[in-house]
Amino acid sequence: MQKYEKSLKLKVKSSKFGKNVYFCSPKMPTMEEGLVIRTTGSWYRVLVFSEQCSVFSGATHPIDNQLNTKHLTLNTQAVDCRLRGNYRLRGNKQTNPVAVGDRVSFERQADGTGVIHDVADRRNYIVRRATKLSKQTHVIAANIDRLCIVATLGLPRTSTGFIDRLLVTAEAYHIPAAIVFNKSDLLVDPELREAQQELVSLYRAVGYPVLEVSALTGLGLDSLRDLIAGRTVLFSGHSGVGKSALLNALCPGLDLRVGQLSDWSLKGRHTTTFAEIFPVQVGSGQWIVDSTREQALPTAHYPRLTYLIDTPGIKEFGMVDFSAQELSHFFPEMRAVLHDCHFANCTHRHEPRCAVLAALDDGRISPSRYQSYLSILDDIETAD
Repeated sequence: MQKYEKSLKLKVKSSKFGKNVYFCSPKMPTMEEGLVIRTTGSWYRVLVFSEQCSVFSGATHPIDNQLNTKHLTLNTQAVDCRLRGNYRLRGNKQTNPVAVGDRVSFERQADGTGVIHDVADRRNYIVRRATKLSKQTHVIAANIDRLCIVATLGLPRTSTGFIDRLLVTAEAYHIPAAIVFNKSDLLVDPELREAQQELVSLYRAVGYPVLEVSALTGLGLDSLRDLIAGRTVLFSGHSGVGKSALLNALCPGLDLRVGQLSDWSLKGRHTTTFAEIFPVQVGSGQWIVDSTREQALPTAHYPRLTYLIDTPGIKEFGMVDFSAQELSHFFPEMRAVLHDCHFANCTHRHEPRCAVLAALDDGRISPSRYQSYLSILDDIETAD
């Protein structure tokens, strides 16, 4: 009790009745808010918002609603923060309770670092099963405007199964997705070029934007810039497909480290070891880094800002929180015919008068997409 009283401020007020002493409440910690732009182990780099940009007041944050906001004002500070010790104990089954793209409130410490006290509700996120921890999940990024799946038919080749798993997750969390075939300049084999054109036609028919690009030659980069400008965009794919090289080509000056394929496995090596957001802007017809990576952005007009999210390569994409009954709803071509199935609980495997099987037979659903559906369905039922 004495220790507590010492922390209280005494206020003396005089009146006609004499002097009265009041105990005032201890000074509450000053909370600041910001955007998590880098996660490295137990440290989080937070870009500090101005006081007018509150994500905990119930109002939509400007980053989430650029159409209703002309400006996004940012302080010229980035603060390295740790997570408050007991935050992980709140029944959280995620390996990373804070991810890039999260909006957080934090308290600044005497040494200039910060302590994160709370994370604002996420609008959406991309999540996968954590490696070797089947009961835990890993959030790749949060509050995303678009997912760009970077794929290649060169080396390392991206399977349609991998692409479809990411697309299904994006559908489930209401994230617009696009497919970006990188290294298109390397497809000198006519069979590979034809195979890529078939995939481009397949996914465009489903309704996804598909781009053929080359980080080396600049092929298709202008179309990609138009697709992602002014948005928070997650680039995801296998190691070695050229995500970092693509970001370097989109925005000269990022200077992200890129690597070569493994000599013995012909697969990608991890060159990006942690997730990071790069705020960039268009200037003089070219994308430029708005500030150094160690400093926050100066005051800038939001419509000119694009947030590029670079993440480590993914070997396998283990899906979580899906039920067998809802899976087909996340395949747009299946969703379009589900209402014609005779049975409400149709699994679209063998049931009579199944509209999905009928669409498969007449070519409205591709065999590769249907095989992806069956593969994911088997994983869900095995996990249950």
